[in-house]
Amino acid sequence: MMNLVLGAMFFGTRHDERASFELLDRFVDGGGTMIDTSNNYPFWEHPSGHGGASETLLGAWFAARPGMRDRVYLSTKVGAEPRVPGGYPDNVEGLSEPAITTAIEGSLKRMGVEHVDLYWAHVEDRSVPVEETVGAFGSLVARGVVRRLGASNHATYRVEQARAAARARGVVGYSALQLRYSYLSPRPGVLVHGQRFGSVTDETLDYASSEHLDVWAYTPLIEGAYVRADKPLPEGYDHPGTTRRLAALDSVAAELGATRNQVVLAWLIGGTPAITPLVGVSSAAQLDEALAGARLTLSDDQRRRLDAAA
Repeated sequence: MMNLVLGAMFFGTRHDERASFELLDRFVDGGGTMIDTSNNYPFWEHPSGHGGASETLLGAWFAARPGMRDRVYLSTKVGAEPRVPGGYPDNVEGLSEPAITTAIEGSLKRMGVEHVDLYWAHVEDRSVPVEETVGAFGSLVARGVVRRLGASNHATYRVEQARAAARARGVVGYSALQLRYSYLSPRPGVLVHGQRFGSVTDETLDYASSEHLDVWAYTPLIEGAYVRADKPLPEGYDHPGTTRRLAALDSVAAELGATRNQVVLAWLIGGTPAITPLVGVSSAAQLDEALAGARLTLSDDQRRRLDAAA
């Protein structure tokens, strides 16, 4: 299975059905199998102020492609859907037992599927006892409507609390993390997006390696900033470390005849622990570039140079 996830966030809104189907078909034809969405994608794009458009589009694609569901590893999320238009982030569904139970039924219906391969707690909900949350997730696994569980944008200690609570209750716990991560890193303490605990750190990697957790990295290509002059790096990346890393990245890319994006994906996938990048694309060219990057292999020397610059 190719270690690359296609993000379906804007399928059904920015990308209409025809464009979305073409990208999804091309991804699978190119060897991709993993697709990620969320029940709240993309509420900020939809006139209703609610999510669900991405899942609905995937449901239409599955219906139009008999047998495709069996070829795809499907993940979606719960916890961040606004209760009312304009309610994010202060008035969202959260991670209570009723919210989780209601959300999974909605996701399954929109996508026209019987189960989800990986179900994510999208954001923390500290208003709900962790025992209630893990119990609700564990019951979904027991029912067979969810195969695995993961935590996105959670503080590391909160993930471990939840895993401990799941063990104590005898239910399945989180076995994956989804966080922002790339080759370049912002200055310490600088938030480059809205999630305080939404980025991979050295502690995250150490924890994941020790506990054998999968790590999915969203925004690995920093929204095009590696290769597009019209997409400058956020201000938080303005430090000497970025200069060193870009120089190493350019050197390796030139040796391989590859793009910066492709080397970044290869660096993530081939690292320890191996990272699963999650990419969003808006064109066939971007998708082909990402698929080629997922197949790219760095030499030991190239990886050492990239790591040394980092």
